[in-house]
Amino acid sequence: MRRTGAAALMVATLTLSVAACGGDDGSEGAADKAPQSSSAPPKADDKTPKNEGETLPDTSQTLATVKGANGLDMVIHVAKRDDGGFLTLTGEFKNTSGDRVVTPVQWSGTEEAVAATGPSLAAMTLVDSQAKKRYYVLRDTDNRPLTTTRYDSGIDAGKSLPFFAQFPSPAQSTSKVDVQFPGFTTASIEIS
Repeated sequence: MRRTGAAALMVATLTLSVAACGGDDGSEGAADKAPQSSSAPPKADDKTPKNEGETLPDTSQTLATVKGANGLDMVIHVAKRDDGGFLTLTGEFKNTSGDRVVTPVQWSGTEEAVAATGPSLAAMTLVDSQAKKRYYVLRDTDNRPLTTTRYDSGIDAGKSLPFFAQFPSPAQSTSKVDVQFPGFTTASIEIS
């Protein structure tokens, strides 16, 4: 009887301790929340490669079309100054060939720091000939380029890859810049 009573008391004490510990550290709440929080970031990451949302270009105007190798055209639609001293380019790479075109690894640039982001347009630069300055794609605090990243490694025939790239804004007096990107000739564009 004493042993049964002691065992029951010990089980009750352990149960109470486990419940108290579980409530104090939030392990039950964390277990409930973990699947939601771990599933949310992949959805955001999934959108980035598909270039949804902000990366879809406004195609109502075309600032420049530059032909590249293998039937790829780089079409720049908008070059807009943003609040905070940024210049954002939006456009698309169009596959005008009859075959799927593999996107060159040179598009990502040669910096080791941005290699972890996967495919990107980090090699794109702007040149302000008037001020004799070259601007590179901006980086965030984790050294990720502020441009389209993680896109598919190829563009199917007749399809396009929308893109954006953000740079430091040239001086207000600068109204024209040159866009340089591997595989394409230089494109001169007007800043809106």
